[in-house]
Amino acid sequence: MAGLVLAAGSGAAYAGPTMNFGDEGFVQLNYELQIWSQYRDYRSAGNDGGNFDTFLRRNRITLLGQYNDYVGFYAQLEAGGDSRYGDDDKSVFFRDAYVTFDWSDSVRLMAGRFKNTFTRENLEACLEPLTLDRSVNSYTPFGGTRDTGIALWGNVADARMQYRVMVADGREGDNVPRSRPRVTARAHYSFFDPEYFYGYRGTYLGTQRVLTIGAAYDYQPDAVYSNLPGRQGASDYSAWTADIFYEEPFDAGTLTLSAAYTDYSVDGALKGDAAFTDPTVDPSAEMESYYVKGGWLFPDPIGIGRLQVYARHDNADYDRNDEFYDQATNAIGANYYIDGQQLKLTFEIADVSYDTEHPTINSLRDHKQATLGFQMLF
Repeated sequence: MAGLVLAAGSGAAYAGPTMNFGDEGFVQLNYELQIWSQYRDYRSAGNDGGNFDTFLRRNRITLLGQYNDYVGFYAQLEAGGDSRYGDDDKSVFFRDAYVTFDWSDSVRLMAGRFKNTFTRENLEACLEPLTLDRSVNSYTPFGGTRDTGIALWGNVADARMQYRVMVADGREGDNVPRSRPRVTARAHYSFFDPEYFYGYRGTYLGTQRVLTIGAAYDYQPDAVYSNLPGRQGASDYSAWTADIFYEEPFDAGTLTLSAAYTDYSVDGALKGDAAFTDPTVDPSAEMESYYVKGGWLFPDPIGIGRLQVYARHDNADYDRNDEFYDQATNAIGANYYIDGQQLKLTFEIADVSYDTEHPTINSLRDHKQATLGFQMLF
């Protein structure tokens, strides 16, 4: 049970120093670091140049443990993005802070701030991915990667089937027509080895044979005004997603394949005149997107580590009056595992293209991107 609680936080297979308290309690300390050096090459009519940046993509201290056999906790301090675009000395905040109550494998509760239980890729541990990072399309427009609330979840049918129901704050603030809870439901079925943690992994590095299909629905009523100045036209937010994950170890290596489709909607509340629509609503609130990705892990060590190559394609179609946000990303890369996910190097080359390049916003223009990443987990 304690092992399941630990994995519920991040799905991690590493463990730092552990302190025991009494007969049942313990606290474990982990440190996680990702350093990226990234170059973007712009070649458009509006911007002909490049940008180089080295920054801390993720920089975390994690405390997790058990109070007793039933009650556990997880707290994660984050100072990610430090030095990105010259923004140094980032403030430290709690990215996660929650308690768990595990009555049985089929009845588990989480309460606090934790990952919203919608898309698979968001639930995949960011420290155990297949590719360099997630697609931005995997983040929900309200709450992003995390939300504050309570979740009921569990495993049934010999852990082949998992269910989740989460009730959380969702979108809050002065621009919300009515303060209503956000409700998310997700389920998956594993045909081979079960995925029974709250978090998934982007690759199991050939240690498991996995075929999992999942689906989820996300809903918050009266979340957005279609006429913000007039405080009229309260619109509901809803989203659904379906995903599949497959990993098969062969004698010649390990194949990993994954794909997902996601549809976000606020009932057309962003399609009106820009003078009336709410500018604080993320454009992804009206979007259809999908990704496909695959990898191959070679079976034998190459030098001091193991090599895994991968490729991915992301596509996002925004339901807007313009096409400035519609984009496609194609990327290829390689992971070099010196000591599994605990110590690895990643190199990725990506091509990002937009249906229509924005005339003034550089980040919405075609560019190529090369990233060298280093990861250490302790």
